[in-house]
Amino acid sequence: MKKFLILILLSLLGIADATYLTFEHYRQVIPPCTVNRFLPIASDCGKVLNSSYSIAFGVPLAVFGIIQYSLLLIAIILLAIYRKKIFTYWLILQSLVGAIFSMYFMYIQIGILKSICIYCTLSAFISFIIFFLVSKIFHKEKILLRLNIIAFVYQKIIKPFFFLFDPEFIHNLMVSRGELIGKTFVKNFLNWKLNYSSKKLKQKIAGIDFAGPVGLAAGFDYEARLTQILYSLGFGFQTVGTITNIPYEGNPYPRLGRLPKSRSLMVNKGFKNIGAKAIAKNLVLSGVEGFEIPLGISIGVSNNQNLISLKDSIDDVKMAFSVFEKTKIKNSYYELNISCPNLINNNVSFYETSGLLQLLQSIDRLKLRKPIFVKMPIDKSNKEFLSLLEVISKFNFIKGIIIGNLFKDRKSPLLDKQEVNKFKVGNFSGKPCEPRSNELIKLTYKKYKNKLIIIGCGGVFNGRDAYTKIKLGASLIQLITGMIFQGPQLISQINLELEELLEKDGYGNIREAVGSDVIPLKKGIQGRLDSRLRGNDKLL
Repeated sequence: MKKFLILILLSLLGIADATYLTFEHYRQVIPPCTVNRFLPIASDCGKVLNSSYSIAFGVPLAVFGIIQYSLLLIAIILLAIYRKKIFTYWLILQSLVGAIFSMYFMYIQIGILKSICIYCTLSAFISFIIFFLVSKIFHKEKILLRLNIIAFVYQKIIKPFFFLFDPEFIHNLMVSRGELIGKTFVKNFLNWKLNYSSKKLKQKIAGIDFAGPVGLAAGFDYEARLTQILYSLGFGFQTVGTITNIPYEGNPYPRLGRLPKSRSLMVNKGFKNIGAKAIAKNLVLSGVEGFEIPLGISIGVSNNQNLISLKDSIDDVKMAFSVFEKTKIKNSYYELNISCPNLINNNVSFYETSGLLQLLQSIDRLKLRKPIFVKMPIDKSNKEFLSLLEVISKFNFIKGIIIGNLFKDRKSPLLDKQEVNKFKVGNFSGKPCEPRSNELIKLTYKKYKNKLIIIGCGGVFNGRDAYTKIKLGASLIQLITGMIFQGPQLISQINLELEELLEKDGYGNIREAVGSDVIPLKKGIQGRLDSRLRGNDKLL
């Protein structure tokens, strides 16, 4: 309550100052003003108050000061009584208005009139103090307001405009602009305005320090061009790819499509990428000094019709891993994508346990220096999924799994029929993936919580979506579609909302919430069960 009392007193002081100037204006009396010999400009209230700048629309500026401070006072009192976010936002914006106009009026006095009025300057000083205190006291709320404004602009203006154009054209445009910004000082400005992180969201998993729980999933930056910009948006980690040994220009068009009603994207790229050697070169050049957040490299089998046997496909995957292992890339982990549904050579499958076993045995012999996470399908039955997990859990170099990949059921009520009928090819991301992704996260956590780290992916559009996955057993979250529909500020919005949800539930760190809806544990214990996997189990 003390903070509100200080703000109330300052507002009352501002009202008193502005009221005095208003009263003297209508009396046509210039208040006494002392010349300050220690300043390069004079204190001359008459020069300031008699100037044309002291009146707007026929009304003395002091009247506007009374209105400004009165609105501030009302906002403060309402916030103190009701503690509603709407009043917090009102107070933040009102204090900003006061600070901006005070800055302008001080410029008029000092820069143009070369004289200051001590009463006007006092009012400006009060406005600056109020703005500073409000920004300090309501720091998180100010950030959230800024992010909400960006979200509004994106969703109401930018997204409708973007959605008029071909989705792949817009994707390529955004990647190229993102790459350019990542090479300039603009990324520091974005980091200042967009990035929100919290100690409560930091984790050490598989020996890797994750600055936040939300990462960019494979499938967006498949040419490794955004490695210097994503941290500025609030991402805690990033995955490039999926990358294959043999380059592939992509499946025939359409390769991307939008389903706004379903909150989904049609994806039919088929591991479009420029090949492991070219990507490795890009990463070496962009990561000379390392990466600001953990970087993963997603690797899959080449989409090439010449790979006709299981052995050919396994050798192809091994070659891709070997390319990156021979370089000095400072990546933190690998992803093994066994579940792309849009490949030409679909006669070879790692969905069968025998094929997956041979693949993992072959990769194991490479003695990779970095941990691996396996990206899983979500269209398999529980029995089939558990069979795949049983194979995966036998290999210590595999630290976890990503649940999961694209949604395939075109007849599902989760998809709008009219939207689906527009596309004869491809599969679907976003909200349709969410229910099955969550079911499989819960299933996996129940059986393998001490063995496999879970990264939840599919249908994350806000902090509550992410928190649901975390409480079902996911330690980390990945997304793409949510960012496209909600805007680039989404990641920091999720971070802020997650922090609030953790505080509400009484958790000191995000790891304490992992799996709490599946196997509730005493607060402070959850997430400490497997120190081998989680790299000494330190909370940062």
